Amino acid sequence: MATQVQQGDVLVLTEEAVRSVERNHSLWNEDLRPSTRDEHSWSGMKFASLWIGMCICLPTYSMASGFIALGMNWWESVITVLVGSVIVLIPILLVSHAGTKFGIPYPVFARLWFGKWGAHIPALARAIIATGWFGINSWFGGQALDAILTRVIHGWSSFGFHMGVSFLIFWAINVAIAMRGPQAIGKLAVFAAPTLAIGAIILFIWAADKAGGFGPMLAAPAKIHGVKFWDAFYPSVISVIAFWATMALNIPDYTRYAKTQKGQVQGQIWSMPLTMAAFAFIGIAVTSATVILYHQAMWDPVSLIAKFPTILVIISGIVVILASVTINVGANVMAPARAFENLWPRRITFAIGAVITGLLAFGMQPWYVLSEFSNYIFNWLGTYGTLLGPFDGIAIADYWFVRRQRLDLLALYSTNSRYDYARGFNLRAVWALVIGWLIAVIGLIIPALHFLWSGGWLFSLLGGMIAYAIFMRSDRSILSDTEYERITLVQPDGHLTGGLASGMSASK
Repeated sequence: MATQVQQGDVLVLTEEAVRSVERNHSLWNEDLRPSTRDEHSWSGMKFASLWIGMCICLPTYSMASGFIALGMNWWESVITVLVGSVIVLIPILLVSHAGTKFGIPYPVFARLWFGKWGAHIPALARAIIATGWFGINSWFGGQALDAILTRVIHGWSSFGFHMGVSFLIFWAINVAIAMRGPQAIGKLAVFAAPTLAIGAIILFIWAADKAGGFGPMLAAPAKIHGVKFWDAFYPSVISVIAFWATMALNIPDYTRYAKTQKGQVQGQIWSMPLTMAAFAFIGIAVTSATVILYHQAMWDPVSLIAKFPTILVIISGIVVILASVTINVGANVMAPARAFENLWPRRITFAIGAVITGLLAFGMQPWYVLSEFSNYIFNWLGTYGTLLGPFDGIAIADYWFVRRQRLDLLALYSTNSRYDYARGFNLRAVWALVIGWLIAVIGLIIPALHFLWSGGWLFSLLGGMIAYAIFMRSDRSILSDTEYERITLVQPDGHLTGGLASGMSASK
């Protein structure tokens, strides 16, 4: 009997399948269930707006600006950002397909490769990294708020804990917005993207004017050449990749709302790499201007803003705050909130997950991560990129090579199903994960192979991907052509009816 219906690019559960599984509170709730047909409403423009809003953020600016501090010139820095962005877009698009077709969020997608309970491993790994980013962006926003309050409130800077208070205020604003849910996140991105773009252009024009034109601003020569350049370029590209390695995992949390595969692919291709390169150029150019104006490369934009006249501090601070809120609620709340929900779907809602995310952000010590550029680029980005690499590889191998885009959607929400593996854990995925990590760690142990560690995301991804594909090549959880055809009813566009297919909201 058919339990799932496919119409065009989208597959949903039948009404009978929903009734059979919706009372399984350990695996199902309103946020974790597959999207209804009506919920597949995001166009390519929505995805473009989402990415523009997420890319135009303080971490992007600081990362790109830091390449100037490493000794690159402006065009070398822009190419570094563009190359890394294009490379990481490949796994993002590969994983996006699953979200669009099956309408499932990341924690449910992870059940496919790690099992019902094993899915907590990749979900929580992604969540931990997201809480770190939540803290980093909250610190940036708190700095901007502190700069504003310092100018408008007499004696504010003399208060010993003024930066801490600004951070806590901004943190609370982020949590309050995030608690409103993913649809509010999408609306915020549409509003914020054009505002942030205008603010970035104004900052660029200001820097060019103060530096005496584009020529002087971009005339600074590279300080590293030959082997030294490639020694810096290689880990820098990996750091750009690691910057969005998180989204390469939980992008289904967004593409589950896409209307079509073509729409989400085009929306992402024409927005993410180009926006990253364009905003990186602005950050690099402005940082180059600070060398002329202040005789040092100021890679922290908030430190630069603090030197402006009061009215400009207020305007620029508001732009920074908006940027930080957008990236936080757009990229750093969805995954951990869903992961915490998945731990206890019956009790933990998305809103509660957002609060937990905010609380854990304190433990990631964003003030330390941002204290030095090397902490940010090599320690933070490099290390967590290596941590997430095998998960990216396993996800791609499972969906594209092992299962060939064929899933039993109902089984992902059912107990004692084909995706339970060994008591809820797919040990083959665990071993593939360990192999991916070990390949990168070898680079720490053997100096001659240090490139394995400095390129940790890439080599751990390839190691996890290949190992998983080999381990799972004949696993009994894989659907045969006959089984997939038996459970899947294919209908032409405009004729989808029944249950989640019709857009009926599944009850708790």
